[in-house]
Amino acid sequence: MVVVILVAALAVLALATQAGVFLSERAHPAQGRMVEVAGGALHILDIGPRDAAGPPIVMLHGASSNLEVMRQPVGERLAGNHRVILIDRPGHGWSTRARLQDSTPEIQARMIEEALTKLGVGQAIFVVHSWAGALGARIALDYPHSVAGLVMLAPVAYPWPGGVGRYNRLIATPVVGPLFAYTITLPLGMLLADSGARGVFLPQTMPDGFVRNTATPLLLRPREFIANARDLVTLKAAVAEQAPRYGEIKAPVTIITGDADKTVSTNIHSRPFAAAAQNAKLIVLPGVGHMIQNAVPDLVVAEIEAMIGALPPSVATVAAR
Repeated sequence: MVVVILVAALAVLALATQAGVFLSERAHPAQGRMVEVAGGALHILDIGPRDAAGPPIVMLHGASSNLEVMRQPVGERLAGNHRVILIDRPGHGWSTRARLQDSTPEIQARMIEEALTKLGVGQAIFVVHSWAGALGARIALDYPHSVAGLVMLAPVAYPWPGGVGRYNRLIATPVVGPLFAYTITLPLGMLLADSGARGVFLPQTMPDGFVRNTATPLLLRPREFIANARDLVTLKAAVAEQAPRYGEIKAPVTIITGDADKTVSTNIHSRPFAAAAQNAKLIVLPGVGHMIQNAVPDLVVAEIEAMIGALPPSVATVAAR
């Protein structure tokens, strides 16, 4: 009898999950275009004037999010004067990846480079947040011809003490992980989404309506939740492998981070990266937490504009190919 009740409960939760997926996707439809690449298809939102002077700005989001986190508020402001290309990382938002194990910055960098090539983008300014710090660094290492500059917001770049949460390891585990993801994760996550997001903003306050306005409920879809967990549990080994190469990065780098960030340590990641890269500028903000783009959007925009203004004139001529 207990087994029958358990199976029935899981069936109900699975049906509730599928209903939640349907409602989330209807509430947050894709806003851009899909670009097919080897291993998946990337959802790309291309905003701002295509004929703007200087290189386009490519914005890449971190874990547990999608391109809306980069669009609001910084991407929209930049789009007044620049071409801004916002990308859902593989497996996130509306982007897909054929294999959920394709979770490393190396693989995602290849997919993004292929998509940008198909869009005719030459050199670009890459603006990356959190998890995507490792991705931006990898793009600069493997595709230096594509990177006119790199702006890193609270980036992950090095191995860190500890793990990434037991629930991420659980979800990334074969068989057991999908069982939870396709039954419990979405109903439970809907209850906890607001409180979880507030914690990432501390000590700043989360903007009203942030979870809804940034399409965060899409994260709770089973396939995306598993992809996100895979990204997190494989990241430490990935940055350990690529970190010794950071001295090869020649593009200008600006790092903006907060000394109150409890999600990604400034001392473990930003300071060592600034010391390793050849042409890096480090800005450490007192009392600022992890969500740099929301806490100091004016500063982020100003630093991106300053980087573009400091580029040699030849860069603008090769920005589009």
